[in-house]
Amino acid sequence: MLNLKSYIKEEKNTHMEHLEDLIFNEGVAGTKQAIKFLRDLRDMLASSAKAKVTSTVKWDGAPAIFAGIDPRDGKFFIAKKGVFNKEPKIYKTVAEIDADTDGDLAAKFKVALQEFSKLGIKNGVYQGDLMFTQSDLKIENIEGSKYVTFHPNTIVYAVPAESDLAKQIKKAKIGVVWHTTYTGNSFESMTASFGKGIVEKFKAVPSIWMDDANYKDYSGTATFTKKETVTLDGIINKADTLVNSIQTATLNGISQNPDLLLLVKTFGNSKIRAGEKITDTSKHVTELFNYVHEKLEPKQKTEKGIAAGEEKRKKIMAFFANHDKKEIVKIFDLANALVDAKHMIVDKMNQAGHISTFLKTTNGFKVTGVEGFVAIDHMTGGAVKIINRMEFSQSNFSPEIIKGWQR
Repeated sequence: MLNLKSYIKEEKNTHMEHLEDLIFNEGVAGTKQAIKFLRDLRDMLASSAKAKVTSTVKWDGAPAIFAGIDPRDGKFFIAKKGVFNKEPKIYKTVAEIDADTDGDLAAKFKVALQEFSKLGIKNGVYQGDLMFTQSDLKIENIEGSKYVTFHPNTIVYAVPAESDLAKQIKKAKIGVVWHTTYTGNSFESMTASFGKGIVEKFKAVPSIWMDDANYKDYSGTATFTKKETVTLDGIINKADTLVNSIQTATLNGISQNPDLLLLVKTFGNSKIRAGEKITDTSKHVTELFNYVHEKLEPKQKTEKGIAAGEEKRKKIMAFFANHDKKEIVKIFDLANALVDAKHMIVDKMNQAGHISTFLKTTNGFKVTGVEGFVAIDHMTGGAVKIINRMEFSQSNFSPEIIKGWQR
């Protein structure tokens, strides 16, 4: 069973997983959980009362920022990542910010310290993505229209310049999107929850523009039609048929071998970064076999070291020797089906936004979707990322895409 707490990076030094990676991480159980997420998201986007998930939007802000009350002394603080370290790194004064940071980061945290102290936080810790401070806001012409923009990281956020939202943003000294609440009597014991209504807990402060990350259909049209639902159901049912056709030992085999699991995911990520979709799964398995074999080439120089390295390679490569290649190929057919279903959902959810999103390229602006979404099972507390990884990874690594910090 997925546990939300185990996916909080700042708390457990792990990270929230992509939906399709549940196949590799948890075998049969993870795959069935992934399929359940997809069906529940389908229900959510069909406005069905059966939906058992909620979703939050992944905003491409930077840096991550925390604000809250230190349970040790009851004082307000802000922090970057490090708040849940054994020795929490938090800032309660300008002097503490200056002692640990400098330049633009220090300036942003000083604004945050001053402004977030006005929110009336009484207890707990809240995490968000810093979207802008006043100097980051620009007026730009994009595709013939005038927008107020902010560009914290990879994605440029753009609001029509004459809109009420733009007027709110232009008045603000800082902008933030809150997404996670931490509660507990000590930093060590705090537990996290996503998607709780955070903004309504705070005082309204005109100098702070803020939103929570909860998914909202501002357009009123980001729902599946009957035809689209049938198409999506067909893809999900294909995944369901595949998981039931793969031998359990094969589907669980990668998750039970941590060294192999790491290599499988690293190889997959290299394909994503290169923009290579897996279209021939049999060829992909062959390439994966060669990649793993090469990566495990013993690097030691002594006979004893070489022998130990070869033994490790033999142990990890046993997965390929002990399972029929056709069964392994089915695992990647299954992953493709999950990705296809996920992309249908992401494309539909991208239609809901009230803030336009662009990439700034060396040749001008290019329309893009949001970074992605987080699906939260409010029955179990499980959470996974649903992101068009091919699109967003290419944006992150393309030299043609200008990042917000490249100013």
